[in-house]
Amino acid sequence: MSALVIVFCLGVFNFAAHKAVLESHHPMLAQVPWLFQPLGGRLSLIVEFAMLLGAMIMAAAGSVGWAWVYAFYSVLNGLSAWLIASGRV
Repeated sequence: MSALVIVFCLGVFNFAAHKAVLESHHPMLAQVPWLFQPLGGRLSLIVEFAMLLGAMIMAAAGSVGWAWVYAFYSVLNGLSAWLIASGRV
């Protein structure tokens, strides 16, 4: 049960990081594939939700490995969001 709570908290972090990147209006966002450009890039939040949902389902089923994979993804996501939003990239 604790893995499920951790994955949920990481999901909140990932959504916040994703929204920060979308609101940064970084020039790199103009180069994303056409699939993610509708609704101002917010369609990509559906992909973020699908990843969170999958990780939560697997964590609820007892697969701690998926929680570790989602944690690793969250670290990479946070690092890339920080680099983009701060203008370092």
